[in-house]
Amino acid sequence: MRGGMGSDGSRFWVVLLVLVLAYVNESLCTPSNYLKTSVPITDASDAFLPMISPQSSPEPLMPFLAPSPLSPFTNYTVPKLSGLCPLNFTAADTLMTLTSTDCLTLFAPYLANVVCCPQLEASLVILIGQSSKITGSLALNATTAKHCLSDFDQLLVSQGADDNLKQICKVQSSNLTGGMCPVKGIHEFESTVDTSALLTSCKKIDPVNECCKQVCQTAISDAAQKLISNSAQIASPTSSGVIEDCRHIVLRWVASRLDASRAKEVLRGLSSCNVNKGCSLALPETRNLAKECGNGISNQSTCCSAMKSYLTHLQNQSFTTNLQALNCAASLGMKLQSQNVTKNVYNLCHVSLKQFSLQAVKIPALPAAASGDAGS
Repeated sequence: MRGGMGSDGSRFWVVLLVLVLAYVNESLCTPSNYLKTSVPITDASDAFLPMISPQSSPEPLMPFLAPSPLSPFTNYTVPKLSGLCPLNFTAADTLMTLTSTDCLTLFAPYLANVVCCPQLEASLVILIGQSSKITGSLALNATTAKHCLSDFDQLLVSQGADDNLKQICKVQSSNLTGGMCPVKGIHEFESTVDTSALLTSCKKIDPVNECCKQVCQTAISDAAQKLISNSAQIASPTSSGVIEDCRHIVLRWVASRLDASRAKEVLRGLSSCNVNKGCSLALPETRNLAKECGNGISNQSTCCSAMKSYLTHLQNQSFTTNLQALNCAASLGMKLQSQNVTKNVYNLCHVSLKQFSLQAVKIPALPAAASGDAGS
């Protein structure tokens, strides 16, 4: 057992990394113009890296959905459930298994914004949406929401998911309620919104075309605005909080009209558009970097050393897609330009796009239980 599983564990590790990196395959809404203006066609290692420090935010590239990582090597535990949550977790067993796999303890903190959290959020939307066909409500009350989120978390952890998902994905029990949206019941929802048009726009989406044309996203926003405008209860109908709460209600209704698998595809497709709109990394203060690389760069070695140190800090944060990394490179370039860095430090210090993302060496080692070295 010990000898046989060691090589299997290593192969799992290698294949998993390949699958994760496969996430960065993207398509482009306007490929020829973008490639001509913003992206040099060089060797593969420098693909997508700006030739100069970017002066404006890049146009978006649109990714396909990320593949799920391989099923985890984990010991299942028995969850402690409250017995007070009406959501049918059993009927969504496949969905729950997929979510726990996407949020595996080893990778959840590093793949949070590109894999784990989008899947976790989609699962909650689907569970509440499917439940609404029985309860007639597209939201849970505050007390029930606390029980359901706790049970949801317990079930995922019992299947190998990280036990800190609520913090990693910033999920609160209030996310399962209707928030400030004035419409929560299915009957009122369907009498207010053009549900036929909404379902036509969102029952099946192409992830790339949706990010470009925003057909479903527009339909969801229009439906949310309709829920708000038909109510006199809202003091500030243009509040972003109210709009977002009503968008969640709309998404749950859409999920209630699709099977779980199709609903997951739609929700993940929509989330992929949002994931790649900006830089997901927190860019630290650039004062020291600008000091070493500004004013014409008097000492190239010192400048590149400072750049390497800066990028190392970024690599400790999380995995990013090529699109997010490109946006981060653009944002850092603009910061440096504003601080009198006039030279192309990316070229000068041989910075490639992969340096704006988590590196393989930063990912924690596979535990003994996964590699088969825990004993026979």
